[in-house]
Amino acid sequence: MYEDLRYRVRVDAESHYISEQSDPEQGRFVFTYTVSIHNDGSLPAQLMHRYWKITDGDGVIREVHGDGVVGEQPTIVPGDTFTYTSGAVLETEVGTMEGHFEMLAADGENFKAHIPLFSLLHPGALH
Repeated sequence: MYEDLRYRVRVDAESHYISEQSDPEQGRFVFTYTVSIHNDGSLPAQLMHRYWKITDGDGVIREVHGDGVVGEQPTIVPGDTFTYTSGAVLETEVGTMEGHFEMLAADGENFKAHIPLFSLLHPGALH
């Protein structure tokens, strides 16, 4: 498959369990996740919208759509990275997140940056 080198945005994500804000007895598991968005293309690109698919340990799926991330619609120039941290609350001790960012390149082209699947995992969930 041909991929236009002008529109290359790579996304990495890492999650952490926040025990201080969680209450396992009440089915509340709080996670933060840090996302790094790398512009490996040849044009500046602005992050316009986000889409998340959050799946908990029971297979329940929640979809989240919205403008930008953490109140911003950053423009990322070639070679730069934009990093932010946000959070998710699950009712189960394990889950996953994946999705995409809708990007707008400097030449007016819209494209999607895929967010690879990553785990939300309570440290005691796996024995």
